[in-house]
Amino acid sequence: MGHRRERGGLRIVRLANFVTPVSGGLRTALRHLGAGYLAAGHEPVLIVPGPGYRDERTEQGRVITLPGPVVPGSGGYRVLVDRRAVARQLTALRPDRLEVSDRTTLRWTGAWARRRRVPAVMVSHESADGVLRMWGLPESVARGAADRLNSRTAHSFSRVVCTTAWAAAEFDRIGARNVVHAPLGVDLDACHPAAAGERTRAQYAWPEQVLLAMCVRLSVEKRPGRALDALAALRARGTHAVLVIAGDGPLRGQLEQRARREELPVRFLGHVAQKDTLYGLMAGADVVLAPGPVETFGLAALEALACGTPVVVSESSALPAVVGSAGRAARDDGAAFADAVGELLAVPEARRRAAARARAERFGWPAAVAAFLAAHDAEHDAVPVEVEREKAI
Repeated sequence: MGHRRERGGLRIVRLANFVTPVSGGLRTALRHLGAGYLAAGHEPVLIVPGPGYRDERTEQGRVITLPGPVVPGSGGYRVLVDRRAVARQLTALRPDRLEVSDRTTLRWTGAWARRRRVPAVMVSHESADGVLRMWGLPESVARGAADRLNSRTAHSFSRVVCTTAWAAAEFDRIGARNVVHAPLGVDLDACHPAAAGERTRAQYAWPEQVLLAMCVRLSVEKRPGRALDALAALRARGTHAVLVIAGDGPLRGQLEQRARREELPVRFLGHVAQKDTLYGLMAGADVVLAPGPVETFGLAALEALACGTPVVVSESSALPAVVGSAGRAARDDGAAFADAVGELLAVPEARRRAAARARAERFGWPAAVAAFLAAHDAEHDAVPVEVEREKAI
């Protein structure tokens, strides 16, 4: 049975797979949530896979790394495959709450928690049927497999946390009654329109050019090639656009070859470790592209909005509800993305940038931390902040 710490907080043990030292949205979310739990008086402990064992104290609380192999062809993602080692670590930690961010290989931890009467939460970071369709399964087959997976997940855990209604839809479809909504957030201080955008822009584009940016992992589920499709379509229409890509992954070589072959003005930055450099790129771009069709929240898109830059997103993802009228949703093809870019560029710059920032201000991390702690029935002082009404563009 879980027990409260002497100081009154809860030990919230978090498990996550598919995290690398340079991974994006998930790592960012884990860091901010952990820091928020710690600030609220709880004891967060994160367990992730890595090349070897480590136990560190960080700004997000204690982080334990257990040995986990690299998934072949994933570009560096690791997973926790040694169930005995994970179970031993969990037993030693004696969690009051369990929070899991992988409903495939780590779903078994729900049964572990139930046997010990530890309330456990599964965080749904992706659409299961969307991922299965993306890997080539027919829609009916993908939906059936996703329903079976999600039924087992909902049964194994006390609650399932979904960051958007879009992500929750596949659980609603199976009648799951333990789903709660908890949006993620954005660092509104670090991501800001004044993030050296003009200086950064001058590094990548002439004043008369349209600067497009994409900040994603270059892997198949993100569909990064669609940004090149959009660039080619825009240039064919006479728009002098250039594209800067921040991110790395298994598709980078293929994308670089295509850019050279088609003589597309694309600059590949690889992984950008310095956040101020990344936010400068977002602030300096005219439009940011987020083509992933199975995104359930899209932290990079939200960071771009916070930097004052509108975003074109896939209409197949959850992002249309996140960006609202401060961006555009497009069909999953390059011509449609180019059309959406054109629509945004037709809006006066000051107006579209103000709308982007106003939209992002709805998603601060304090509100996200409060929602996640509420899912754990954990005490918190964070209160969602009221912001001005969204400015449509």
